[in-house]
Amino acid sequence: MGLDDKIDNAAEKMGGKAKEATGAATDDEGLRAEGKMDQSKADLKQAGEKIKDAFKKD
Repeated sequence: MGLDDKIDNAAEKMGGKAKEATGAATDDEGLRAEGKMDQSKADLKQAGEKIKDAFKKD
């Protein structure tokens, strides 16, 4: 996984956490769900990059 990808994924995950927290604080379920979705997308991207890295090592 490239450093740029790691930074992008971490930023997306942190943005998702911020959205989720803001949604929880303002009682906005839509924003809270969007934050959770952003975090899930970042996790999936990270998993995909790890799989690609595993195949590069072989």
